[in-house]
Parts: sequence; structure tokens; C-alpha cells
Amino acid sequence: NNLDNFQIYSQPTRKRTQSLHGPSPVTTFGPKACMLKNPKAVMHIQDPASQRLTWNKPPKSVLIIKKIRDASLLQPFKELCIFLTQQKNMIVYVERKIIEDPAIAIESFVSLKKKICTFREDYDDISNCVDFIICLGGDGTLLYASSLFQESVPPVMAFHLGSLGFLTPFKFDTYQSQVTQVIEGNAAVILRSRLEVKVMKKNREKESVEEISLVTNGDKTMHYQVLNEVVVDRGPSSYLSNVDLFLDGHLITTVQGDGVIVSTPTGSTAYAVAAGASMIHPNVPAIMITPICPHSLSFRPIVVPAGVELKITLSRDARNMAWVSLDGRKRQEIAYGDSITITTSCFPVPSICFRDPVNDWFESLAQCLHWNVRKKQSHLSSEEEEF
Repeated sequence: NNLDNFQIYSQPTRKRTQSLHGPSPVTTFGPKACMLKNPKAVMHIQDPASQRLTWNKPPKSVLIIKKIRDASLLQPFKELCIFLTQQKNMIVYVERKIIEDPAIAIESFVSLKKKICTFREDYDDISNCVDFIICLGGDGTLLYASSLFQESVPPVMAFHLGSLGFLTPFKFDTYQSQVTQVIEGNAAVILRSRLEVKVMKKNREKESVEEISLVTNGDKTMHYQVLNEVVVDRGPSSYLSNVDLFLDGHLITTVQGDGVIVSTPTGSTAYAVAAGASMIHPNVPAIMITPICPHSLSFRPIVVPAGVELKITLSRDARNMAWVSLDGRKRQEIAYGDSITITTSCFPVPSICFRDPVNDWFESLAQCLHWNVRKKQSHLSSEEEEF
């Protein structure tokens, strides 16, 4: 398995003395009370501030994901392929529909195409072939890269060549030195948690329940990995969406409105923030539940622990069906008797940082979302202070 070639290790740093983890709580309370010890609840979580990339063996293969039908990316794509194949002796994988693009069929790409391995989404399994991933485009390329790997994900290096670029911290101008550093194992890594989603659809012909794959045509059972969010909405209907939300088997509320968003911390700066949610740093272990235009003044977005299991079903009183989409794809109808189960996945996306997890995030907030941008208030002059 080529994914065994890479791991994350903890590197002590002299400059940073604080941890991104909160302090370990004291487990004695007053003179006599203490926390009951549970021998099974032993878990070691590495400080995210010290997570750095390393390789067990030198990487030999790379998957390049390019934004489709964008002529401005043809030259960067060609330069990167030549650099990786000729200077770094890497095996390059590219999706077949990219190579079949008429713009790449020109003469200058003919010799390059012979050195590239191709694959087809949903047909070819490349999970054991790729050592790391390079994305050229916007945030959608990173979401697409996540969708290709339903279990362990190779490290992802994302170049900002799209429109927004919140998840793509690298600039292409100095790609050679940056890619070389990654190949040499000199880079910080942030683990972006994903959601493991399972859709259960009731077989109305046999009156039984079967699991429907979210990746294939329903001929087998699969869990779907979601990096940003699961959206359940009212679809084309003019009626309110009416779905029941369960947490660890207990009904916590019924969502009446346009729908509900269940997102990761990475997804908190996507659809969720537009619906009024808070922005959460990707290192915070949590799941966000955000209503979309709820018909209630008191229904505020909430954050729940990452370890809970959420379940969404159509309410018995619903006047219409609901629809679900996952990272904006695989949209399908949810009828009576169907359910959507959502938990935190154990397969995160290891996203390579430009600097470090904290600085990269605040840089994206400032540059992409213009967070808290306003003209500064001028100070008072000595004459104004007298009044």
C-alpha cells in the first residue's frame, strides 16, 4: 500500500511553547470527589501544532487534479507534468477526461500524454497507486480529490488557481521549490476531518430496508466520505422542509424551514457560514448543525462533539419529500422510511500547509472572505478630546 509510505510525526518546535489542545483537566473535585477512571477510554491525540509530513519511503507517484474546462490552467498543468516526470522521475496520474480535453489534444501535449497514467472516476481504483495529490484550481478540486478516496487519503497539496481559494494556500509562481519540499518531507500538515455518511432507503417493493450506495448505482453498500457538508433541503417543493433530527438515537428537534446543514469545521466557512453559522478552525473536533431559513426565531446553529452519531429522517407530518446532497454532489430524494446517518470519519484529508494550520486559516479568512474588514476609526485630536 503506497499510503503506508507517508505518516505524520511530531516535531518539537522552539518558537512555539503552547499547544493547540486545551489543557488536560484536573480530575479531582474538592476534597473527596474525583472522576471515575475508565481503562478503555485511553486515547492519545497529537498536538496539531506539531504535525509535520514525513515519508517512510520516497514518494514515486502523484495524482494531478485540474479544474475542468479552464484554458488558463493548461500551461501550469503542462509545466507541472514536465517537472514531475522529467526532473523528479515521478509517475503522474490524471483523470482520463482531462487528457481527452480537445485543448490538450494539440501537438505540444502529444509527447507528454504518453508519460501520463489515466483513470476513470467510479471505474478505476487508484487508492493504492497514489503517494500524494496536487490540485490545480479552486476549492472544488480539493473536494473532488476527497471524493476519490473513500478510505485513507494521500497528502494533498492545493495550488490557488481558481476563484475563491480558501482551501488552496499555495501560489503556483514558486511551484518547483514548494513541490520539492513536499517530496523531501518538509511540510506542515493539517488533518481536515470528514463525515462518514450512510443513506438507508426503504425498498418499497419488498417492504424491507436496504443500503443504497452513494457512489455507484445502488448495487452495493458503501459509506460516503464528505469533506464540507451534508445538506438536506426541500428541493423543488414550495412547502417547508420537515425532518426529524436524532442525536445518538434520541430525537433532539424537528427542523421546519428550507433545510439543515451538517458540516465539518472545514465546511463551516462554506454553505454553513452563509446560513449564519460560526467559523470553526479545522483542528477543532466538532460537527456543526445549521438550519437553513428556519421558521423559528429561536433555532440557532449549534456545535456538537465530533463523536456523536446524527440521524435525519423525514417527519411523519411532512407535506413533501426532502433532498440530500453531499459536498454539492450525489443529490437524491429522501422519502418516508429513508434515513441519513452521519458520523465523524476516521479517514481525514491530510492537507499540506503553506506555513502552519493557524496562520494559513487566518490568511484565508482575511484574503478570501475579507473577515472583519472595515476602515479604522481615526483617533481624536487634542481639541476633540476636550469636547
